[in-house]
Amino acid sequence: MKTITASELKRRLRSTEEIALLDMREEVDFYRSHLLFAVNIPLSRLEQMIGDLVPRHGAPIVTCDAGEGLAAHGAERLAWLGYNNVMVLEGGNPGWEKAGGILFAGANVPSKAFGEFVEHEYGTPHITAEELHGKLAGKDDLVILDSRPFEEFQIMSIPGGQDCPGAELVYRAREAAPNPNTTIVVNCAGRTRSIIGTQSLINSGIPNKVMALKDGTMGWELAGLEVARKSIQRAPSATAAGISTALAGAKAVADRAGVRLIDAATLDGFRAEREQRTLYVLDVRQPEEYEAGHLEDALPAFGGQLVQSTDRFVAVRGARLVLVDDTEVRALMTASWLRQMGWDDVFVLAGGIGALPKVAGRRRSAMLGLDRIAPTLVDPAQAQRLLSQGQAAVIDLADPRRFKAEHIAGAWYAVRSKLPQGLDRFDAGQTLLFTSSDGRFAALAAAEIAERTGRKTAAIEGGTAAWKRSSLPLESGESTLLHPREETWSPYDEAHRTRQSMLDYLSWEVDLYDRIKKDGDTRFRMLAGT
Repeated sequence: MKTITASELKRRLRSTEEIALLDMREEVDFYRSHLLFAVNIPLSRLEQMIGDLVPRHGAPIVTCDAGEGLAAHGAERLAWLGYNNVMVLEGGNPGWEKAGGILFAGANVPSKAFGEFVEHEYGTPHITAEELHGKLAGKDDLVILDSRPFEEFQIMSIPGGQDCPGAELVYRAREAAPNPNTTIVVNCAGRTRSIIGTQSLINSGIPNKVMALKDGTMGWELAGLEVARKSIQRAPSATAAGISTALAGAKAVADRAGVRLIDAATLDGFRAEREQRTLYVLDVRQPEEYEAGHLEDALPAFGGQLVQSTDRFVAVRGARLVLVDDTEVRALMTASWLRQMGWDDVFVLAGGIGALPKVAGRRRSAMLGLDRIAPTLVDPAQAQRLLSQGQAAVIDLADPRRFKAEHIAGAWYAVRSKLPQGLDRFDAGQTLLFTSSDGRFAALAAAEIAERTGRKTAAIEGGTAAWKRSSLPLESGESTLLHPREETWSPYDEAHRTRQSMLDYLSWEVDLYDRIKKDGDTRFRMLAGT
């Protein structure tokens, strides 16, 4: 197994070479401490996530962990899946820190840190919750545009706000605020999307006064103000005149950022070179537009989210990124931010997807490795009979929140990467029945555990969804845990969203600016002429 030193990894991360740094630990462990540019692909979900995040099997990959052995196991699994240029970080995360590297806590750190960079370097204007509340009470001429996806917006929003996700802001803001004397306030749940959204509008040359709501909905709640729930208010759709004006502004920003336009023939040329250069085709339109028709190889990466959480879409640094939409506006604005984040080879498909061949429907990520295994499969009725006779035990590999809400009656929650730990709880003669949401992870786990332990295993065909369709017994709760059920903190988690947790989260975001300056590995940059 090949290894790489911390110093060589740092050199590669600072270069323009392709490299994917993958942390193989579970999400909750990753959030506690990780390398800045590490992308979290838990070993538990490797086969589902790796195909989209690292589409080229020859791309250089470095796996890491905190010394648990998951990096080595992950490297072996990647080789089994056909990846042929995999290395393990010597000493893991502790070795990186010992060599003088910095570790970071939290999620989507490069994107979050970039938001703080933008506010500091551009001087992005903001308004406090108290100030905004006063203006609303005084009936000031203003509109509030929430830059989050509609699902997040519905959970909690500023009263009177309209949903207008990130990349939609330049596209639709002029319809929401046609009077140039109307003040526009952009918000999100915390800071990043408020800052990026506000600066997007300013950069594009909109004549209105634009401000970010400081600390978003969390700042609003911390000020003792009530958020709205289940709001359905959306910003108006873009008009032809609005698109024309927005496109002119977006092109000007993209030119300053160094974004390059390409035609369909050039994109086909990039596709032909996929074995030599990693290529991501990213559709930045809204979910319903994507589902209505998209390029066959385009991943859904709705604009604002692509900037807010780049590491959830792209894992190979130095790759080619081609952004597509229908009018260029959203792709150009998103591409301008990716360029400022330090991505060099960022392109936009000129003229949009237009008359190019498309496919409809949601994208389902490929589950790699299923064609290489032959696990025993049992249908839900067979599984129920085995359970009722005491001949089997069910092990559920579901997301921890989903398991708590609903699972097969009597099932044990397990973390796949921690298996076979805990399996000695079950009688040696029992069949270990694995289940997951749709049964795909269950099949992989059943085959792997049978090979590693010699135990008799099977997977429930169709997983918990098929069990539910068969009207078989379900229950909720967390009384049967093979491994501890841990969750990451979310500002949308009502049970854990305390005043202190919100203050801690906002402080963490603000502190990222100084930490990345100390780290020195980012290549953030401003627009030319700023």
